[in-house]
Amino acid sequence: MLFRSMAVNLSAIKDLLLPGLRGVEGKYEMIPSQYDKIFTKHDSRMALERTAEMRYLGLAQLKTEGGQTAFDNNAGERYVYNQEHVEIGLGYAITRKAIDDNLYKSQFTPSNLGLMESFLQTKEIYGANVLNTATTYNASVGGDGQALVSTAHPIDGGTVSNQSSTNADLNEASLLNGQISVRTNFRDQAGLKLFARARKLVVPTYLEPTAARLMKTELRPGTADNDVNAIGYTAGGLPEGYIVNDYLTSQYAWFLLTNIDGLSYMERIKYESDMSVDFVTDNLLVKGYERYSFGYYNWRSIWASFPTS
Repeated sequence: MLFRSMAVNLSAIKDLLLPGLRGVEGKYEMIPSQYDKIFTKHDSRMALERTAEMRYLGLAQLKTEGGQTAFDNNAGERYVYNQEHVEIGLGYAITRKAIDDNLYKSQFTPSNLGLMESFLQTKEIYGANVLNTATTYNASVGGDGQALVSTAHPIDGGTVSNQSSTNADLNEASLLNGQISVRTNFRDQAGLKLFARARKLVVPTYLEPTAARLMKTELRPGTADNDVNAIGYTAGGLPEGYIVNDYLTSQYAWFLLTNIDGLSYMERIKYESDMSVDFVTDNLLVKGYERYSFGYYNWRSIWASFPTS
């Protein structure tokens, strides 16, 4: 019953009841979708999606004449990553009198008070939160027991890092180091080298000028030399350039997305909206609903640095 007592009523739109307003403002162009530039979309049919990471065969072994062939019987499941969907909902009620007496219906439409826009921005925040909390381990995800970004992802015979060892600021040297680190250090669970390449840089708004200076020039940035800008040629050269994400909470953290799939947006129920008139109050009731999740199932999909200043 709470929604009925808190409906948008005449007092909330008192100036829209009188002639003479030049116009009605407050609804703006929305920021274009950004989460889909980071996450791979998957359709889901289950409440909880689980992805298993397997260990395949290791290196072949030297065999002597007449000697036995080495067997690698360590293949099999290593870790399982969980992704559980959340329900997202929002609604509002508006009184019959507020609808009937509003003189500016074409500009303040009772059936469209920005519901879809609210859902879209909520989705962006949930998506960016995967990166914002990338160094914090979430036990509900499971996986290898490490955060998405960690210096100690376990593999056979040791660990692998997908984080800057010094959490360096974004600059020419640190970006090149990240590109090279992805190429040289990433391994599968058996310890074999991978074809891993950084493909895209993701930065917060504060770092956009830095990213532009590093990647929008053919010559080496910040010098008077005629040296080539090696960023575009090293370890694959970031073929997808850079993107700016408006929902990153750190001004200084930056991320490299790789060619390995592993950051996931799973859609269980697409956005849907509905409206009806309350038989008792005559209020118009409008609501929206969707169900989805953001998560990951392979840390090799990302490399990151988390400087604090």
